[in-house]
Amino acid sequence: MNLAERAEAWAAIAAAALPTPAVVALLKAFGSPEAVIAASRASVAAVAGAAAGARLADRDPERAAATRAWLADPAHRLLSWDDEAYPRTLLELPDPPPVLFALGNTGLLSRAAIAIVGSRQATPQGVEDACAFARTLAEAGLTVVSGLAQGIDAAAHRGALATAASTIAVMGTGPDRIYPASQRDLAHAIAARGCIVTQFAPGTPPLKAHFPQRNRIISGLAKGVLVVEAAPHSGSLITARLAAEQGRDVFAVPGSIHSPLSKGPHRLIRDGAKLVETAQDVLSELGLASGGPADAGAAAGTPDGDPVRDRLLGAMGHGPVDLDRLVGRTGLAAEAIAAALVHLEIDGRVSSLPGGRWERRR
Repeated sequence: MNLAERAEAWAAIAAAALPTPAVVALLKAFGSPEAVIAASRASVAAVAGAAAGARLADRDPERAAATRAWLADPAHRLLSWDDEAYPRTLLELPDPPPVLFALGNTGLLSRAAIAIVGSRQATPQGVEDACAFARTLAEAGLTVVSGLAQGIDAAAHRGALATAASTIAVMGTGPDRIYPASQRDLAHAIAARGCIVTQFAPGTPPLKAHFPQRNRIISGLAKGVLVVEAAPHSGSLITARLAAEQGRDVFAVPGSIHSPLSKGPHRLIRDGAKLVETAQDVLSELGLASGGPADAGAAAGTPDGDPVRDRLLGAMGHGPVDLDRLVGRTGLAAEAIAAALVHLEIDGRVSSLPGGRWERRR
């Protein structure tokens, strides 16, 4: 058996994007991926339908060349259903992708994992929470899975990168296309110290329809999905729904009732997701011990040392608030509050939000 030819045959099947039942039927009929690719259009159509015959027969030569070039790099891996390194958790799904293209430590794909997802337009507090949860959960031995997007995804990857459990980034493009481009440096770091994986062949662009398919792999690789900040109709909620359908646990971090990014987690909690405030809550639900003394997500509120700033922090509470409301709560002059807010933001105690509002950070 020529491993290079087999890999190219599997890649061609993946590029055809055939439904899982069609792939299974073709492999049973022809015996191997190479034989499937070598079969005539009519033979394929007789087994899996005319659409499958057309997709396999009308392969894009440029896409095939890109795949061959990508596979030629010894640092790149193609994992198919018959590969021992293919993750067992995905094989349990009703529609596992026949092929995964991977860079980095593919051993992480078989490790116990937790998915952390959320808004691309995350607040500073959400970014801090995602990073802290990821770090503590990874220190406890869970590999952190996410989607390489900006905001919560990126924070989760960064939080886990420094740990032995590390992180897996699941992409909605080909393995040679980093999307969004702003995540290129993070992707390189993950490829070096974690793992990047996708079901899409080299050269595949970031098409909208691909991201729900990516989301099912994110949830499929994990024991559970933790949502940190999400709008009501975000892709993160799709991932959570897929996780529930796959029999995975769904966790949600609650937030301020005034924040639009709390509506997604709050909806999940109403629908039965487990409310978590600390990483230990997640570990307890999964039956795992804490990896260390850090307890990500616990609220902090130590005094600042300046009486005006301490008074201001006490009056802010834990939801977004504007200057006028702070004046009313504290009785302080607007100028004094504005100056104190600047100092607190520099110290990392508060964050400025759109619309002239401010929020206390943990």
